[in-house]
Order: sequence, then structure tokens, then C-alpha cells
Amino acid sequence: MKVMLGISGGVDSSVAALLLQRQGRQVEGLFMQNWEEDVEEGPCTVDTDRKDALSVCGRLGIPFHARNFAADYWQHVFEHFIAEYRAGRTPNPDILCNREIKFKTFLDEARSLGAEQIATGHYARVAQRDGRWQLLKAVDASKDQSYFLHALGQDALSATLFPLGELEKSAVRELAREAALPTHAKKDSTGICFIGERNFRDFLARYLPAQPGEIRSVDGLLLGTHQGTMYYTLGQRNGLGIGGRQGVSGEPWYVVGKDLPNNRLLVAQGGENQWLHAHRIRAIEATWIDGRPPARHFRCHAKTRYRQPDQACQAWVDEEGIEVLFDDAQRAPTPGQSVVFYDGDICLGGAVIATTDAAFGGWTPPAGQAATPAPPPFSRISPGV
Repeated sequence: MKVMLGISGGVDSSVAALLLQRQGRQVEGLFMQNWEEDVEEGPCTVDTDRKDALSVCGRLGIPFHARNFAADYWQHVFEHFIAEYRAGRTPNPDILCNREIKFKTFLDEARSLGAEQIATGHYARVAQRDGRWQLLKAVDASKDQSYFLHALGQDALSATLFPLGELEKSAVRELAREAALPTHAKKDSTGICFIGERNFRDFLARYLPAQPGEIRSVDGLLLGTHQGTMYYTLGQRNGLGIGGRQGVSGEPWYVVGKDLPNNRLLVAQGGENQWLHAHRIRAIEATWIDGRPPARHFRCHAKTRYRQPDQACQAWVDEEGIEVLFDDAQRAPTPGQSVVFYDGDICLGGAVIATTDAAFGGWTPPAGQAATPAPPPFSRISPGV
């Protein structure tokens, strides 16, 4: 059975290739280019990564393939990415990239090359129970990537191997060093895949021109100006350019909301201020690993951002989406990001956060109104349920 490995030029996919080969599998490597290089955009690592991937395949003596999926990435991931930022939300393109490119376009290409299975260097596990496929957390909790993989379905999981799911990251590095893989000391990639090490705001400005506006405190104090609300996300501290102000404390300022109709950025002092916290969220565009939710109403754990510890909650599923009530208040759950549900190590699926019951989570203050009213209640969730 031929296995097509998505080889990225990093240490994780390199060790995944090594492990598959040691298991006696017929493994080949396929390098995906998902972004067209442009020297005006700043440094891009595609060429270096391709060479490293080719070098690893050469070292292991496995066939190497390369394909350019940039057009698919632009249509199915990047256009959505820009539209979400334009709407004032903060998207997570890695989740969409996994669903649409790495486990769809790549899977289709692998099958056209004669492969029956694919593999990647993600830290996650796949299991089968009662004829259904499950996505499980990785053994290394600090590297677990099931959050980014929650939108995969049964077809993708049935054909996918995650060779690193049972390993700690330190063991992966050691295996790469012992095998003298050329990527054994290569630094892990960070951030969004197509942006690389370039300045995020400068990159985004190429597609969303600056729209200067006011930065105001939650009680109406004018504190400065911003270059566009799309450049900021909830809970952000850096880059606000707000200095000391007479009559207020010296605590740092944090983004707590966006008044989009008036192009205002709303801020408050203190990293744990009341304006950032929410107990309830409304989420849409749900995807379930099993193809359906576990129930209309169920208790589970969830996280609203990568590497967040699991949070106890209840979820109600209806025709329009999901409403989630957390046992404890959550800091800065952000529209556009995903809430992902778990039953122990089993990832159930997830959905995109639309609104929250934080003070500015779903309410836009009218022009000229400084005071913040109580957040509107959700109609179908009662804490007593």
C-alpha cells in the first residue's frame, strides 16, 4: 500500500518519512507549494523548504514529487482569509488550509499518483471504533494539533496516518539527529504558512488598505488613532501606541472590542479586565468528525484557541449553529476563531465563533454612546438547564 507523505522540509515531516520507511511502508514524498513567491512581499522560505524536502527524500532513498497548489489555496483559503479580516473578524486560515488543501487537494493528488493513504507530520492520532474514524489528541500535549484538524471528515481520516502522534517532540528531534537527517536542527516554522517571517501588518496592508480611526476607552476617552481595526484582535496589547494618560492608572491597555460602523477600536486597562471575559458564545459553520454532533445538548470540554487548556462547558446544537455555555468565564473568545470540542482525548469537531456575551462580543455601541450596557442574553441558553 503506497503512502504519500506531505513533506514540508521541516523536521517533523522528515521524521514522519523515516518512521514510515522503518515500518516497511512504500512511502513517497510530495512537497506542496501553496503560495506564489513575490520578492516585494519580503522573505519567503518556499525555495529553501523545497530543497530541504528533496534532500531528506534523497537521504532516505524515497521518490520525491512537487506540486503547486497556490491557485487552490488562493480560491479556497486566502479569499476567505481576507474577507474575514475585512468584516472585522480574526480568521484561522490554518484550519481551512488543512480541510481544503492538505487533506482534500493533496489527498486527491496523492490518489492520482497511486497512493492509497497519505501521511503528514502533524501531532495527532487516528483511531477506528465501531466502524467510525476518530481524531485523537497527540501524546505530547504541548504539541497537539488536533485543534487545527477538527474540520476533517471521515473520508480524510480513513486515508490518513499521523506517524508522530505517539511521540514527544524531543524524541522526534533525537530520531532526526540519529538518522543524520539534514533537517534535524532546523527551526520549527511559526505563524501562518504563507506569511512566514514577514511583518503581518505590512503583509495585510497589501490587500486591505489602511483605514485610520479613533482608539477610545470603554468610557469614551479618546486615546489615540489606529490604522485599521482589521489589524487588531481581541486581547491584543502590543502595537496600540497608547502612552500614559493623566487621571488613569499606569496599567497597559488591551483591545476589548471593535465599533465597526464608526471605525473605532475600543480598549480597556488590565489583561484580565471585565470587558474581555465571556461565559457564552454562539458558533456557526459547525463540522463534526463523525459527520454529526454527539447530541442536541451535551456536556464536554472545549477550547477557543490553540494550546488553551480544555474548558468544561455545555453545548446546544440547533439548525443555525451551536451555543456554548462555559462553566468558567473565558478570556477573549474571538469572532472568526474556532471553538473545538473534546470528549477526553477524542476531538468531536468544532465551529467558528460568531458572537459572545462579552460586553462587545455581539453588540456595537451607537454613535456617541460611551457607557456599555449589559450584554444581550442568548435566547436558547439558560444557566439552569
